[in-house]
Amino acid sequence: MSDNAHSEGHVHSAKPYIRIYCILLVLLVISIVGPMMGGLTVMLVTAFGVAVVKALMVAAYFMHLNVEKKYIWYLLAMAAIFLAVMFFGVAPDVMNKDGVNWKRLDHSAPSSSTAPAHH
Repeated sequence: MSDNAHSEGHVHSAKPYIRIYCILLVLLVISIVGPMMGGLTVMLVTAFGVAVVKALMVAAYFMHLNVEKKYIWYLLAMAAIFLAVMFFGVAPDVMNKDGVNWKRLDHSAPSSSTAPAHH
């Protein structure tokens, strides 16, 4: 790399990345210890809330979305919205327990066809 490239501001300091890494480690500890504290609400907030914060921090800092134009965040939000629409659109069919031409397979009990043959 030439000296001209260094003068254009392409070199980044490692300090912000180390700081974000430390914050992500603290959030990891919170997401592990939180469900052990008990309570469904605490478990959901620590598991999913912290996961969303960690994902946004990784996207913003390590993928450099914090220095991109604002429409990149709008594209990311639209992708998440489309994912949610797709999930909630198919969830009633996938999670349905009965219906016309619906055969529920019980995978909890081993079937005789999958049992190993003994000689």
